[in-house]
Amino acid sequence: MGSKDYDSSRKPSYQHAATRSKIKILLLLVLTNALSIFLFSGSGSAFGVKFWRYAPSVHVWDSEKLMLELNTTRARLSDSQSQLSALRNQLSTANSLLETLIADTKRSDQDSNNKQTGMWAREPSEELKLAMGPHKLPLGFTPNLGSDELFPTLGQACHKFQDELEKYLDYPVGGVCFSDDIFAQRLMLKGCEPLPRRRCKPPTPAGYVEPHPYPESLWSIPADTSITWDPYTCKNYACLVDRGNHPGSYDCKDCFNLFGREKDRWMRETSELDYSIDGVLALKPKGTIRIGLDIGGGSGTFAARMSERNITIVTTSMNFDGPFNSFIASRGLISMHLSVAHRLPFFDNTLDIVHSMHVLSNWIPDVMLEFTLYDIYRVLRPGGLFWLDHFFCIGTQLNSTYVPIFERIGFKQIRWNAGRKLDRGIEMNEWYLSALLEKPIS
Repeated sequence: MGSKDYDSSRKPSYQHAATRSKIKILLLLVLTNALSIFLFSGSGSAFGVKFWRYAPSVHVWDSEKLMLELNTTRARLSDSQSQLSALRNQLSTANSLLETLIADTKRSDQDSNNKQTGMWAREPSEELKLAMGPHKLPLGFTPNLGSDELFPTLGQACHKFQDELEKYLDYPVGGVCFSDDIFAQRLMLKGCEPLPRRRCKPPTPAGYVEPHPYPESLWSIPADTSITWDPYTCKNYACLVDRGNHPGSYDCKDCFNLFGREKDRWMRETSELDYSIDGVLALKPKGTIRIGLDIGGGSGTFAARMSERNITIVTTSMNFDGPFNSFIASRGLISMHLSVAHRLPFFDNTLDIVHSMHVLSNWIPDVMLEFTLYDIYRVLRPGGLFWLDHFFCIGTQLNSTYVPIFERIGFKQIRWNAGRKLDRGIEMNEWYLSALLEKPIS
């Protein structure tokens, strides 16, 4: 009976405990489901927290829609990765192009530097660099030049005389140039021709006066104050005019005496070597000889005589201890300070006549002489005349050297006269050649 009492007292307690556990589990399940619905339905906003912003919208009740959204997200991610890969490739290409551009720029700078320093013994002075360029064109590339740079002209041989050239370019910029005419001319004669331009002003003669009016100027001695005399032995024109009466060797010794031998030059034929201007002009139709060149024309008398006949002649001359170019200009004529080695600054087939007396002779190397004669042929128009006046050579040279050169060039002979130069004796076998040659029309 005691045992019955024990069993009856324990059984109800166990059943109540089991019932409470089931209720707790049921309540926990309900609360869990309710919380899930609360979170995914957006009701969390009631507490001011929008959880869907931080979590994907997952519909637990729709697995197909969930898979669709996952696939869409995966596709977008794959697309983003493709775009990122393409962007990375573009960036790599851009970096490669940039590296190439930088390398080309460095190489261009190096080439530009080499252009300026490669042929020089050392780094050129700043003024020399500016003088020789090149300089970028403000408007960029132009088809007329075929470039975006402009190169100032500079004689090829200038590179051999860097010290002299830098001295020539050593001056106060914007100020007055030093008196260096003879120094500059020596550079030209060494082959540094043309000389570079300078940024200084030539000295102005003190007390300068206006020149004589044309045509009086053709046969007038200019005022002494028309030039600066620093480079020359004579310090006035009276000295130059009288120089022919004194011993000494000078280039064109009596050229400044316009009332001596100069007055009669080319006015009449005194020998078979001395052609007259009127005789030469008579060989061509009247008025067809209009413009021309006199190479090494001394004080400009040939041009003066042609000017009296309404023919314009440009005269080239050097200033060998005398102001030849200034004197020519004072006569109202056109002078050019140009050596015989310089390419003639005229276009092809443009001049009616080219004249040269004494300058073209055997003192010029054969190859250079041939280039010079071809240059004369180039600038003459078809039918134009080359008047070779007193070409000096040794007798053995005439037929062996110079006749073949003229034949190669192709001039047509109008007149051809050779005669001995006898002032130093017949045994010297010295000869003069005067010739009138025509550039063929066809």
